[in-house]
Amino acid sequence: MATSWNWGIFLQPTPFGDTTYLGWIWLGFEMTILLALSSGILAFLVGSFFGVLRTLPNRFLAFIGTCYVELFRNVPLIIHLFFWVYAMPMLVPESVRDWLYNDLDPMFFTFLMATIGLGLFTGARICEQVRTAIISIPAGQKNAAIALGLTLRQSYLYIILPNAYRRVLPPLTSEMLNMVKNSAVASTIGYIDLTKQASQLLEHAGRPYESFIAITIGYVIINIAIMLIMQFIEKRVRLPGTIGGKA
Repeated sequence: MATSWNWGIFLQPTPFGDTTYLGWIWLGFEMTILLALSSGILAFLVGSFFGVLRTLPNRFLAFIGTCYVELFRNVPLIIHLFFWVYAMPMLVPESVRDWLYNDLDPMFFTFLMATIGLGLFTGARICEQVRTAIISIPAGQKNAAIALGLTLRQSYLYIILPNAYRRVLPPLTSEMLNMVKNSAVASTIGYIDLTKQASQLLEHAGRPYESFIAITIGYVIINIAIMLIMQFIEKRVRLPGTIGGKA
C-alpha cells in the first residue's frame, strides 16, 4: 500500500497553543537535550562517588556501593521513574508532598523526577566503569603516592582518578548515547520529550511516518553531537606514551 507523505504537516498550526507541529517537535528536542544533560551530570557524579567507594579498603563503604549498584542496575528504568513520580512523594512529610504536587510546576516536577530516576539508573552503570578503571591502574601508582606522603584521599584525587577517567571516556560515551535513548522512557510519566511530542503529533494529525521519522532524525543529531564532543575531549586529555596517546 502506497504511503501518502505530507511533510507540510509540520508547518500547520497545532489544535492548541500558538505554535506549529514543528514547534512541538522542537520543544521535545530541547527538552530531550535538557534531560540528557542534567541526568548525565547526576549520573557522572553519583557513579564516580560510588565507584570510588567500591574500591576503598573499608569493607562497609564498599558494601554500600555494591548495594547501590545491585539495586539500580537490576531494576528496569521505568520502575525507577514510576517510583520517583508516584511512590516517593507518598514517603515524604505531607508538607513536602503538597509542595511537590501543588506548588511545584508540573512540567518541572516531571523533569526533576525524570532527572533523578534516569541519573541514578545510569549512575549504577558508570559506577562499575569507574571501579573497573580504578582497579586497572597498577597498584604501584597508589603505593608510590602513599610513600611520597600523600593521603589516600589525595592519591585518589591527584593520581588515581585522573588516570581512571581517561580510561573510562570510551565507555562513558556509550553511556551518554544510551542515556539519550533511555530518555524516551520518561514520556511514560508525562515528560515532554521527542517521543512524547511525536505521540501528540500522531494523535492530533494522524501522520505516523512523518512524526517518527522526524524524532529519529532528532535523536541521531543529538547522538552525533555527543560522539563528536566526547571524541574531542578524549583527544585533548590523552597522555603521550599511553594506549591511544601519541608518543
